[in-house]
Amino acid sequence: MSNAVKIYDTTLRDGTQGEGISFSVTDKLLITEKLDQFGVDYIEGGFPGSNPRDITYFQEARNLKLKHAKLAAFGSTRRAGIKASEDSQLKTLLDSGMPVTTIVGKTWTLHVTEILRTTLEENLAMIEDSARYLTAQGREVIYDAEHFFDGYRADPEYAIRTLAAAIKGGVTNLSLCDTNGGTLVDDFKTIVARVVGEFGGDKVGVHCHNDSGLGVALTLAGVGAGATLVQGTANGYGERTGNANLFTILPSLFLKMGRTARCAQNLGQLRDMSLYFDELANLKPDTKAPYIGASAFAHKGGLHANAAQKVKSSYEHIDPSLVGNRTRVLVSDMAGRSSIAMKAKELGFALDEKDAAMKTLIDELKDLEFKGYEFEAADASLKLLIARALGQAKTFFEVEGYRVSVERRGTESVSEATVKLKINGESVHTVAECSGPVGALDKALRVALESVYPQLKQVELRDYKVRILDSRTGANARTRVFIESGDGRAVWGTVGVSDNIIDASWEALTDAVNYKLLQA
Repeated sequence: MSNAVKIYDTTLRDGTQGEGISFSVTDKLLITEKLDQFGVDYIEGGFPGSNPRDITYFQEARNLKLKHAKLAAFGSTRRAGIKASEDSQLKTLLDSGMPVTTIVGKTWTLHVTEILRTTLEENLAMIEDSARYLTAQGREVIYDAEHFFDGYRADPEYAIRTLAAAIKGGVTNLSLCDTNGGTLVDDFKTIVARVVGEFGGDKVGVHCHNDSGLGVALTLAGVGAGATLVQGTANGYGERTGNANLFTILPSLFLKMGRTARCAQNLGQLRDMSLYFDELANLKPDTKAPYIGASAFAHKGGLHANAAQKVKSSYEHIDPSLVGNRTRVLVSDMAGRSSIAMKAKELGFALDEKDAAMKTLIDELKDLEFKGYEFEAADASLKLLIARALGQAKTFFEVEGYRVSVERRGTESVSEATVKLKINGESVHTVAECSGPVGALDKALRVALESVYPQLKQVELRDYKVRILDSRTGANARTRVFIESGDGRAVWGTVGVSDNIIDASWEALTDAVNYKLLQA
């Protein structure tokens, strides 16, 4: 038995049905090229003719010079009561010019009689006729057996007959769809095994949804039962709770199950590709994503960090570099000397566990965390803290004072910030306005510094979060501010804490600037 599987990506069709997911034509073309470079076998582009965006995409996609992937146009079987050659939707699939057409058909008697309102025999004819018509036109046809597992539970023999009709029509693959996402693993595996036994594993694929949180597990179980084509989406995008996440499925297939595919050789690109897709979708990456999330190989407990330093596999199930990820050490009040030393090394410092500065650093860190600081997402602030403890910090400017005022002008509020700094021994006094106080402070700080440090012109505030640490104290509650900054090449986080939200914000802002200057 071959260990090879084929990968079918449906990000551009099923993935775009997810809430908050929208790709422009340019985005879709970029994604197509990225998936082809990665080594995906099939890329499903969408419904040709269904909307202007997909019409334009398929027109443009014909001009792409793909190295490996086959583009698929998606549609459904012919309508009841007409010939396949007379069905306008099937004609649109052919007109798209794509080498592969994927057609969805009904396998559940409920859908045949209550949704399509036709007979069971006519539904079988619709499946067979559509497949035969498309294959006669030189297209490779993949059959998506919609609601197959619900249909099998309701009437197993009829569900199998729908697959037989598709095979009779000439399809190359029967993709069994758990459309409602409600099937459990044991049941799923048993049903797939029956289909594989009936038609052969080379003819069977699986398409799973994550409604029960099992999309990935079901897909892997399907492959274990003999299926050889895997459908899924990038980052698990999709309707409701999403589709099976290809970026979790692939490393599990290749690294855990011994399966292979053309894209297996490019697995090290996986994390970067995931981030690229999220960027195009304007979504914040899932830090907890298996394999590729920022937290996937992050160690916080001192015991874990120490053990992972000595033997990586003691607390890491794979080598993170295999999927383009890396080990991270999270420093908190749980950290011991080994954790601090590992984190310092990660941040570029040579700090021995027995260094005299270690105790001072640990004590300061624990005191700060007691006050509400948190450095897990604020590596930049932590790096500055370590640099100060080791006497390696540099003073780029001194803060002499700052002030913020908020004024109501008609229907708008305007904030004005005044900042007084000492730079290279000279006092600098700047004023800036913005819609909010933090924005005004940020602007005034930049105005003061950019003439001396032009590298700050590329820095932008990307994200701003506020956390109330003890709401029981009401308006006097201590506040933690987290700021994410970037310069187009790197992203870094800083933190500030105070019972005054402006002071906390100012601390995080100045740390962001100092970090950039320290890097330079």
